[in-house]
Amino acid sequence: MGIVAITGSASGIGAATLRRLEAAGNRVIGVDVRDAAVIADLATPEGRASAITAVRNAAGGRLDGLVVCAGVGPHVEPWSTIVSLNYFGAQAVLAGLQDALVAGTSAAAVAISSNASTLPGADSPLVEVCLAGDEDEARRMVMTLDAHRAYAGSKLALTRWVRRHAPDWARAGVRLNAVAPGAVMTPLLQGGLDHPVFGSAIRDFPIPTGGFGTPDQVAAAVTFLLGPEAAFCCGSVLFADGGTDAMFRPDQY
Repeated sequence: MGIVAITGSASGIGAATLRRLEAAGNRVIGVDVRDAAVIADLATPEGRASAITAVRNAAGGRLDGLVVCAGVGPHVEPWSTIVSLNYFGAQAVLAGLQDALVAGTSAAAVAISSNASTLPGADSPLVEVCLAGDEDEARRMVMTLDAHRAYAGSKLALTRWVRRHAPDWARAGVRLNAVAPGAVMTPLLQGGLDHPVFGSAIRDFPIPTGGFGTPDQVAAAVTFLLGPEAAFCCGSVLFADGGTDAMFRPDQY
């Protein structure tokens, strides 16, 4: 690869991906609200703009890889933050750094979705409002939904954005894909486990392989999609969820 930017690089899947990429000899530009080369709050328009500018400057105008990993779970309030960070923050960084990826070498980008995006309730009117680019309306609408629909809808919108844009990105020389993790033992998941309402639901969520995943297991999937061995993957959604999606949707893929 070469030069790779990762949002949400300070912990969890983002941090694991950063370590893998650096160990392979890549230069990685981390973006997060703390402990990163670029400090920015991607839940705000100002933070997105500053992050895009800072990454472009640090990379000298060219990127070989990009991972948009920054996000929050359904236990985070207000729920408007969920949609602003998970969808609008990720989408803005992808779109804002596309030109730097085009200038790179065999460039690829990966968005972190979620297997929650395929669960019942994910496909609400919120998804199309996000895809229409109306953040104010999305932030208003999400406050009328429950936490699951807020989180799952934000991830479904991001996944559809990836699928819709992947062909054009490929024609410009950049592969665009997504990874859909399940329950992975990160600080984000721990926050959900500690929540008085969501904790029991997370513990009871079925995982056929048994137990929660690890950040490094998902980072391996991300690294694969960034690398040359995934050269024919375009618009793919790779589930790294221990078989949960296959269990719930055996006839859909």
